[in-house]
Amino acid sequence: MDPKILWLGAVSYLAGGIPTGYLLAKKLKGIDIREHGSGNPGSANVYRVVGKGAGAATLFVDALKGFFPVLLARHYFPEDYRVQIGCGALAIIGHVWTIFLGFRGGKGVATSAGVFLALLPKPMLGAILTFVIGVALTGHISVGSMAAAALCPVFAWFLHEPWPLTLMSAGAGALILIKHIPNFRRIVLGKELNFQHGSHLEKNEKTQ
Repeated sequence: MDPKILWLGAVSYLAGGIPTGYLLAKKLKGIDIREHGSGNPGSANVYRVVGKGAGAATLFVDALKGFFPVLLARHYFPEDYRVQIGCGALAIIGHVWTIFLGFRGGKGVATSAGVFLALLPKPMLGAILTFVIGVALTGHISVGSMAAAALCPVFAWFLHEPWPLTLMSAGAGALILIKHIPNFRRIVLGKELNFQHGSHLEKNEKTQ
């Protein structure tokens, strides 16, 4: 095996595992984000607990964690989908099961978006539009995330993308849907936090 593949795999997993939301919450508020809100260190919970800026920064960095490993793989192996898919998958796995937080990370939405912006830009743009519409119609980030995860492979198939990439998007979408099962249950029970709830800590600070 080419040593560069092993190096790229390690970089992809470790980059994906950088706990952006956890680090920002610690830096900005001195809290462990896993002990607040939904307990998830992803951008949605950071947005609700820490604030809009922190949530947006988490989303952006988490997407970069998926985007750049694929770009690196494409640079060294431009014709080999297997290496590109492997690096993208390892970045997502690193985010969901990060070594830096005891293998308990986020749900993979933003990092998957970064991966597929690099691998499947046209289908991913459709998925992003789906996400925006889902959030706008329901007020739930989780609904937008689940809808985008489900439809990205559909868009890839419709646009006749290479089947290995389409299958990867289906696998990543399935993982995201599985990780959102608790959200789905809360939606059914009417207990899911709305996008417009905003930052709990910001509200608490304003009332003190």
